[in-house]
Amino acid sequence: MNQVKQFENTKVLVLGLAKSGEAAARLLDKLGAIVTVNDGKPFDENPTAQSLLEAGIRVICGSHPLELLDEDFALLVKNPGIRYDNPMVEKALQRGIPVWTEVELAYLVSEAPIIGITGSNGKTTTTTMIAEVLNQGQKSAKLCGNIGFPASSVAQEATKEDVLVMELSSFQLMGTKEFRPHIAVITNLMPTHIDYHGSFEEYVAAKWRIQEQMTADDMVILNMNQEIAASLASKTKAQVIPVSTQEIVDGAYLLDGQLYFKGERIMAASDIGVPGSHNIENALATIAVAKVMGVDNQAIHEALSTFGGVKHRLQHAGQINGVTFYNDSKSTNILATQKALSGFDNSKVILIAGGLDRGNEFDELVPDLVGLKHMVILGESAPRVKRAADKAGVSYTDAQDVADATKKAYQLAETGDTVLLSPANASWDMYVNFEVRGDSFLKTIEELKGNK
Repeated sequence: MNQVKQFENTKVLVLGLAKSGEAAARLLDKLGAIVTVNDGKPFDENPTAQSLLEAGIRVICGSHPLELLDEDFALLVKNPGIRYDNPMVEKALQRGIPVWTEVELAYLVSEAPIIGITGSNGKTTTTTMIAEVLNQGQKSAKLCGNIGFPASSVAQEATKEDVLVMELSSFQLMGTKEFRPHIAVITNLMPTHIDYHGSFEEYVAAKWRIQEQMTADDMVILNMNQEIAASLASKTKAQVIPVSTQEIVDGAYLLDGQLYFKGERIMAASDIGVPGSHNIENALATIAVAKVMGVDNQAIHEALSTFGGVKHRLQHAGQINGVTFYNDSKSTNILATQKALSGFDNSKVILIAGGLDRGNEFDELVPDLVGLKHMVILGESAPRVKRAADKAGVSYTDAQDVADATKKAYQLAETGDTVLLSPANASWDMYVNFEVRGDSFLKTIEELKGNK
């Protein structure tokens, strides 16, 4: 770990706990800062805050008192989920206090080079793919960031022989200053999190911060299937490595069912271990990183052909009597479900869809639903999803919840069919998050296996 001195005897406020807040507080304390942690959860119900207090770190819980900012903090490190219109954040900025997220701390202390992956869809899968390919190629990759392992914790343990493979959200990137990955990947850019950013332009600007400090010694990998990527390519000092499934580019591309890098055939697209056109895009970005990092083609092929996916993201969930199950609970929007369906023969798919009603119709999804064997529909948005199914000419069945939907889908399925949970909706009408929703699907499959 780089022993940075800039925080010694410096007052720092950590706003919001969870994994990243705790990691930031402990790292800052280790670096000699005078740390105060402020979290909204009451102290009696907050084991993390209790643990920090036992470690000698000051904690203030249960509310966010604005007068706390009268204490002359030199820095505020916030949980990325806390918005910039939060009163504490607004007041800090008004007072000229820098507001960071903990990935900035990770960059400052990391001895290891960083590969940063961001985008609207596919970043978790791509991050995991890259780590697995690099490890297959003996490059000692360490996963961290938005994928569940706080970057500032992992960075402390990493050496110059390691590589940090870091998933980054727009929220995290907004809180960076000097952050500079050696390689940046932007999987795609779609209108999402507009409620947080205010506009698509502001969202793109937040994502584009990933390359702000990069130089000609660094590389940014862009998906040229999108026009916006081509427009961004001219706005960076970094070397641009394009990827495309639609044309031959001076980078990674798909041609006649084969994946290439700069004219060199790497592997067949059909050998990728997870289905879907989006996973071809993810694999191309991974190949671009791997080739730049000196991984040989055999290692790339071995890692990508055995890649089993990420839990809740087109996760192969087993087979019963010739019926295959896929858990794509993380598909919380229309685009994600469109990409999931692209990997299957619709005539053999029973799709489980529906969830939180956000007031939007599903007309964009209609062309992708055409030809489905059947749909099982659930949740608040069921009436809207049914309208889309009617327009697509697809029959459907109602379900009470995911467990009920899974059982009904299996009853309707025949040997050779696929039951796909890809809701196109958030989970919050029934479940705390998409993970809990997906776990219900997985649990029900195990129950069905026991009953066969």
